[in-house]
Amino acid sequence: MSKKNFLILDSNSILHRAFHALPKLTTSKGQPVNAVYGFLLVLFKVIKEFSPDYIFACFDYPAKTFRHQLFKEYKSKRPPTPDDLKNQIPILKEILQNFNIPILEKEGFESDDIIGSIIYQIKEKEKLDNVNFIIVSGDTDILQLIDKDTKVYLLQKGIKKTLLYDENLFRQKFFNLAPNQLIDFKALVGDSSDNIPGVKGIGKKTAISLLLNYGNLENLYKKLEEKKLKEKLSLKIREILIKDKEKAFFSKELISIKKDIPLAIDNLFLWDYDFNNVVSIFKKYEFNSLISKIPKRETFNNNLKLW
Repeated sequence: MSKKNFLILDSNSILHRAFHALPKLTTSKGQPVNAVYGFLLVLFKVIKEFSPDYIFACFDYPAKTFRHQLFKEYKSKRPPTPDDLKNQIPILKEILQNFNIPILEKEGFESDDIIGSIIYQIKEKEKLDNVNFIIVSGDTDILQLIDKDTKVYLLQKGIKKTLLYDENLFRQKFFNLAPNQLIDFKALVGDSSDNIPGVKGIGKKTAISLLLNYGNLENLYKKLEEKKLKEKLSLKIREILIKDKEKAFFSKELISIKKDIPLAIDNLFLWDYDFNNVVSIFKKYEFNSLISKIPKRETFNNNLKLW
C-alpha cells in the first residue's frame, strides 16, 4: 500500500511569518489581508510540492494555556499580537473552510500540542503506518516531532526561504543530536523567546556534550547522582546542574509538546474542495491575482476514509 501524504499546517506560525514578511495589503474596504495572502502563497506552494491526500490546519486557542497556569511568566516577554494580524485570523479560517480543510484548536493548548496529538493518534492509537506527515511551520520547537515518518517544512526567513527537515538534516544542523533531544537541549540552555528558564550557566556547547554522552535529562541526572559520569565535569558545572535540577525538569515539561489531547479526527476523508466556493471567497477578499494559482484537484471518492 502506497503511503498517504498528510499535511499539517501550524497556522498561527505561518500567518505570523507572512504578516511580517509582506507589506501592508488591504481590501477596498480597508481590511488588512497581507498575512492571509502570504499564508495562501505558502499553502499553494506546499500543495504543489507534496500533493497532500489529507490536510489539517491547527491553531493556537485564543486564551491562556496550561503552560501559563504552570508558569505565569511563560512567553511574557513577547509583545501582544497586533490587531491587524489578529483580525485576519477569522478571514483565514473562513477561507480554509471553503477549501474544506479541517480546523483544529482546543482550549488550554497550543497549535504544537494539537499537531503532536494528531500524529500520535494516527500512528500509535490507530496503528497506521501508511502515512507520511509534513508539518509546515515557522517555529523550531516543532522540530522535536521529527521521526522516520514525520518531516518539518520550516519557514526560514519570511515565507520564501524554506528547509525540509528530516532526521538526517536535523542531525547535521544540530550537532548530531536526535530531534527528540531538542527538548532536553532547550531544558538545559533555556529559551529566551518563550521565557523558559533552563539551567543558568549551561551554554550550548556544554548542553550538546552532555546530551551526546547521556542521551536525555533523566539519564544525565541519574548518572550524576550515582557519580557514574563518563566525562569529567568541572565542580562548577556539577554544582550548577544539581542546584537547578528542578528548573531543568520544569523547563522540559514546558517545552515538551503534548501528544495525548483527545481529538475528533476519526471521520477523516481525503481532501477535496469545490473550486467555485474557493473562487467566490477569493473574490470576497479581492484576492483576484490568486485565482489562477488555486491548486487543481482530481475528483476523489468522498467515501474513502483514512480509517
